[in-house]
Amino acid sequence: MFPPGWESCSQRLGIVFPTAGNRIPDRSGIVCIPETGFPVLCKNGRDCFALSAFCVIFASENRGISMDIQEIYKIYRQHPVVTTDSRSCPAGSIFIALKGASFDGNRFAEAALQKGCSYAVVDEAEYAKAGDARFILVDDALVTYKELARAHRRRFGIPVIGITGTNGKTTSKELISAVLSEKFNVHATEANYNNDVGVPRTLLGIRPEHDIAVIEMGASHPGDIEKLVRYVEPTCGLITNVGRAHLQGFGSFEGVKRTKGELYDFLKAHGGLLFLNESNADLTEMAEQREFDRIVTYGQDSTADVQGQVVSCAPFLKFTWRALNTPQPSSNTYEVQTRLVGSYNLDNMLAAISVGLHFGVTAQQVNHALENYIPRNNRSQLTETAHNRLIVDAYNANPSSMSAAIENFRLMQVENKMAILGDMRELGEASGEEHQRVVGELEAAGIDDVWLVGEEFGKTRCAFRKFRDVEEVKAEIERRRPEGHYILIKGSNGIKLFELPALL
Repeated sequence: MFPPGWESCSQRLGIVFPTAGNRIPDRSGIVCIPETGFPVLCKNGRDCFALSAFCVIFASENRGISMDIQEIYKIYRQHPVVTTDSRSCPAGSIFIALKGASFDGNRFAEAALQKGCSYAVVDEAEYAKAGDARFILVDDALVTYKELARAHRRRFGIPVIGITGTNGKTTSKELISAVLSEKFNVHATEANYNNDVGVPRTLLGIRPEHDIAVIEMGASHPGDIEKLVRYVEPTCGLITNVGRAHLQGFGSFEGVKRTKGELYDFLKAHGGLLFLNESNADLTEMAEQREFDRIVTYGQDSTADVQGQVVSCAPFLKFTWRALNTPQPSSNTYEVQTRLVGSYNLDNMLAAISVGLHFGVTAQQVNHALENYIPRNNRSQLTETAHNRLIVDAYNANPSSMSAAIENFRLMQVENKMAILGDMRELGEASGEEHQRVVGELEAAGIDDVWLVGEEFGKTRCAFRKFRDVEEVKAEIERRRPEGHYILIKGSNGIKLFELPALL
């Protein structure tokens, strides 16, 4: 019934296996629940090996301490700062020893304690210094990190808005946060910390003074969103859109839809509220399949609860909107001049309006927030240098976002257009086809000068200039020194086109 060696170990160390009716007499030893389901009490706390995910060993000669997640959370309540980077160790914080493709946080646990951390959570026994109760030994540090975040999130009964999608996640998150901040103390995802490490970090940042949380969730493989919503537990949410991105991980566009739809599945199962872009056929179909009871719609359709239309993009987006079936219905039509480039940002604006109105932000407050929002992180930014005007969207790129950027650039009524576009990564077997399709869109757009950067664009059939990497582009910029151009800069982050604006 128990693993080999447990019986002899129990006889040698005085471990008893209580019956179901027995009560653990005190906290002097070790309490754990092995995967067998049987409770175990080690009387002397020496050399006991835990099998459950969050069992901890107290004062062992060979281990640090180990405990269930609630015990770890009690420590967190006393030391409410977590770090996963041993180079940044605030005094009194808890270091979580995460692992990556090229690093093992366990190796830096002792250094983190020396730099000021009060505790270090490790998942390899050899790094838990003998007799040092500051080491917390667990089976999996990342799982512990997530469970700690979930325990913290459950402490607060505030609304939690979950956001995912192929494009526009971060922009929508920031716009929604800006609108809600007109009325509430908002906690939101920083930058784009939207993966299984960034989301727990965000959740652990919720504080009693926060009224509402806005959590961005990213995905590159099937099941990613399903895993994240288990910890986020959103009370409402939205998918910005679904497009052809991360196809290497998802396998197909249908794989993208299924994975993003995992947010819808959670909201439906838990009675959550859905904010739906009614103008997006894929999202509408996905919502109809789940038959939501609670839903707020937005879009360009006349049937949407919140409706909007583009007025102009010259180059900043100007649009009108009105709200019908919302907590604050009005026959008024409002006009908003934004500081975002691109008509494709209309959907992000309408999403923020819908969320804001639902939570009682007034139309005037909504407009104030949207008109004063300035994009960051190389997303839809218009930058004017001494020589050129740059549309910088160099954080990421996929086929759908690239098409939208090219179409928006085509519609801009300006002269001397130039585009510097980098490879779209993680497309798998579809990469060649998708890059060739983008080339076709560029040929039809009538852009005066096009530079393509990267190995995948280098394989395409076209007459545009091609560069192996950003260093070759830099050299050409130094040689040619473009001036008086409107320049679109877009590509996957790994191509490093974000290094170009300083030279243009």
